[in-house]
Formats: sequence, C-alpha cells, structure tokens
Amino acid sequence: MQLLSTAIADSIDGSSLIRRMFEAGIALKREHGEESVCDFSLGNPDLPPPPAVAEGLRALSMKMEQPFALGYMPNGGYDWARKALAAHLSWEHGVSLTEEEVILTCGAAGGLNAFFKATLNPGDQVLGIAPYFVEYGAYVGNHGGVFRTVASRPDTFDLDLDALDDAITPQTRALILNSPNNPTGQIYGRRELADLCALLARKMDRSERPIFLVADEPYRFLAYDGVEVPSLLPLYPYAVVASSFSKNLSMPGERIGYLALSPLMEGREKLMAGLLLANRILGFVNPPVIGQHLMAAALGSQVDVAVYERRRNAMAAVLTDAGYEFFLPKGAFYFFPKAPGGDDASFADTLRRHLVLGVSGSAFGGPGHFRLAFCVDEAIIHRAAPGLKAAIRSTRP
Repeated sequence: MQLLSTAIADSIDGSSLIRRMFEAGIALKREHGEESVCDFSLGNPDLPPPPAVAEGLRALSMKMEQPFALGYMPNGGYDWARKALAAHLSWEHGVSLTEEEVILTCGAAGGLNAFFKATLNPGDQVLGIAPYFVEYGAYVGNHGGVFRTVASRPDTFDLDLDALDDAITPQTRALILNSPNNPTGQIYGRRELADLCALLARKMDRSERPIFLVADEPYRFLAYDGVEVPSLLPLYPYAVVASSFSKNLSMPGERIGYLALSPLMEGREKLMAGLLLANRILGFVNPPVIGQHLMAAALGSQVDVAVYERRRNAMAAVLTDAGYEFFLPKGAFYFFPKAPGGDDASFADTLRRHLVLGVSGSAFGGPGHFRLAFCVDEAIIHRAAPGLKAAIRSTRP
C-alpha cells in the first residue's frame, strides 16, 4: 500500500543529514557515555535566555485567569506585538516601519513558507547562494517553486555577482540571502549588497513582476570583530526580512518569528494581505501567544555574544593546531572547514569514529567541506581536539 506521496517518500529517503547525525550522536552517547562524544551537529543554542524573557513569562503568568489569555488573535499576531516589533526593527534597520509592514509568524521557517505561498506560481524559480541552509529547497518546493543555487566564491564565500547575473531568468521570482550565513559564517558587505541590488533592479527593469530579495537573518545579532551586518530594507524596494528570536533570545522551541517588508515597496499592502491569508491557510492560524509576550518583554535584549566569540576563537585554535583549512566565521556559530581528502561524507564518518560529530558539507550544497556548530560549552571544543587531530591524521598517507 502506498501511504505517502512520492515527494514525501523521496524526502524521507534523503532526509536531513543534520538530524541523522544528531540521532547518530544520541546512539554514540549511549554507547560511549555523554562525556566522550563531542557533538557539533545541530545549531541548537545552549545559552539560557536573557533575564527579560523570564520576567516576561512571570508577567504573563499573572494574566492567565483573564478571558482569552491564550485565545485566538489576528492571523499576523496581536496588534500591540506588531507595533512593538515594528518600532524595534525601525531602530535596528534604520528605516521607518509600522505594524502594517510586519507580520509575526511561527518561526522564520513559517514566515518563509507563508511568503513563498503568497508569491510563487508553479514553476517559479527561487535562487539561493551555496552553501545554503538545508531546508530552503523544501520550503520553495512546498509551494510549487523550483529552487536553484548559485555557488559563492571558493574559500571566501563572497557573492559571485557574475554567476548570479547568468542565473537570473524571466522565471526568477526571488533570491534568498542568508547573512550571517549558515553554514559558512560569512557576512556580505554593504558594497557587494548594493551591487547585488543594482543587478536585480536591472534584471527586472522590463518585467511585470518584481524579483524579491529575501533576507533570512536569524543570526543578525551574532557578528564578530565589529563587522557590520547591513540592512537590505533601505537598499532595495522589494526586500523582505525573515527572522526569528530563536538564536538571539535562545528560545528556538517557542517558534516565534516574523517577516518585515521594505517601506519602499510599492503595493506592499497587497503583499501583506497575501501573507496574512497564507499564515492562516497553511495551518499556522496565528503566531504563538506566549512567544509574542516573551518577544515584547525582551526586545532589545539578547544572549551574551562574547560567549560565542570566545567559543569561535577556541574552535579556530583547535582547528589550526590540528592542521585544518578553514574560513574564520565573521558571524553565526558555525565553522565550515575543508574536508581533508575532499570527500566530505567519508570524512564525516571518520570524525564519527573518533567521537566527533560534524555534518557533511554536501547537505548544504558545499561539497568538500564539513560543518561544526560551536553553540556548545567551550570545554567540549577543547575536548574534541584529540579526535579532530586523529581524524585528519588518518587521512594522510
């Protein structure tokens, strides 16, 4: 009996390498003990939420006897929550936003799905920059779109504008940009983003439909060494920001995210109406109640970035000492080193035999590399040093 659709059956067969590695880690920890396995497979932030989140939760608990305390609300979230978010994003992005230009969603993933539901016709193309977050293809495919990737420049992971120019066709509906980037840690500079916006403007000059520039940026807060994370909202009229509070407030399980539309966008009221409808008919109905209260209480707060910076530096020292080649991440909490010998799947298996868990770069459209998530205690990073050394030595003649 065929219980599943062909698409889902195929997706299960090729299911996320990140999750499979995470599950392999659970088995290894049972076999060898929790302290023996160094797990860098999953980008699950381990820092506790900032104090403002707990304060918001306590304040909300005092309202639980009120009618509709956890009831339905408008599909885009409470009006007061959207107003508070719009004010915060206006400051963060250097533009003037109102609540009519932001919508609260079930995480950034829910927001991206609502956006693609509202904007894609069957066969429309969405471009992504490789390496890329592994779920983008699924999000686009959910709504009849076709996901195509354009490789970034080798070693530096900068944008390759010439390759993007060649990749854009009349079917291109959107380009999704992730900066700071998962998995590389690259942050695209203001100059290259301005050049990208100019390229997109030229490409759609004679088109009846805009090419959207979707900035997926849950790691916006997490930049090192004073590197700027430029906003796209004032640079391009058809820019859309998708983000969440999963990383900066360390509450990914609460599933609270948002979309923000550039105030320069002509017809943004119609797009927002489509997003509100999509948020409902996809089954999200509305964003989480508790998450909205926590978000509003904690706007302007974040986890301690200095902790992640110390971990980045510790991981860089361990990898350098072991002899790996890597790009020093400018942001986010991932390293994307080159896989010794070039076979990333084989090397991920080698790491696992030495009780170090990373993810094959092919899962991110970056073959020949592997990803290490350093959102773990610094002691685990140092404890991984012998395994990382042994793994690279085993690849040498």
